[in-house]
Amino acid sequence: MFQTHLGEFIALATAICWTVTALAFQEATKKAGSLSVNIIRLFMAMILYSVFSYFFRGRFFPSDASAFNWTWLIISGLVGFVFGDFFLFKSYEFMSVRISMLIMSLSPPFAAIISWFALGETLSAKAILAMAVTIFGIMVVITEKKKMDDSKARISKKFSFSFSTKGLIYAFLGMIGQAAGLVLSKYGMGEYNAFASTHIRVIAGSIGFVVLITIVKRWGRVNYAVRNGSAMKFMTLGAVFGPFVGVYFSLLSLKYTSVGIASTIMATIPVIIIPPAILLSKEKVTVKEVIGATITVAGVALFFI
Repeated sequence: MFQTHLGEFIALATAICWTVTALAFQEATKKAGSLSVNIIRLFMAMILYSVFSYFFRGRFFPSDASAFNWTWLIISGLVGFVFGDFFLFKSYEFMSVRISMLIMSLSPPFAAIISWFALGETLSAKAILAMAVTIFGIMVVITEKKKMDDSKARISKKFSFSFSTKGLIYAFLGMIGQAAGLVLSKYGMGEYNAFASTHIRVIAGSIGFVVLITIVKRWGRVNYAVRNGSAMKFMTLGAVFGPFVGVYFSLLSLKYTSVGIASTIMATIPVIIIPPAILLSKEKVTVKEVIGATITVAGVALFFI
């Protein structure tokens, strides 16, 4: 059974890795701030990629990439990592990583919309339905009806957000950045090696954060984060399981199963993350939130099936 469904098991391992990463970076962000966590984890990932590249590709640096690859993958890294991940990690400061990951599940549908406009890719009726289901599932989780007393003493109902509005906005911006970064990656990678393409994106993201942190003069915070042993443990855990092992497993799963099946299994993070959120973070998860997360995952699955 394991050999027969090897790709599916690897895809599930990928989802678990990314769940661990999300939880680890949430804890690190609480202790060291989003900017510090972003640049430190990208430098960690860059070192891991360089070592891995040397042993498996015979070079520390992706020097075999073309000027076209470099140009578009650098732009992709700046959009996906610097813009996207900055806002994603910023959302961790205002709400649970569980909700942030739920918002991030909109990334594949939004990437499809961007590809439709930018690359001329088709958008089928099924894809539109999948987006609607995904958005509905998310709305079930993040909205609620509140009773409000109006001036005429009548009771009226209106929808409001169940979580921090600022956190939701940051997560949404992070999702847009990741979706746009994904489209740019696809365009810039072409036929070039996927692992080396990610290496270029990590390099670009690292340089982007160096510039950003220099402009806003936050190197003191980064220095504090490096000396914070507890934060560094979580960052190391997140860097290993996310940009390194997680990405490698995601690519490996595609060798043994279809893109649709692998992507669907990897998209189950909003559901997988619920048990550790309850057990480790002591979160109170409502039945409505579980149902909404399940609907969201079903929507993403419909998108790839």
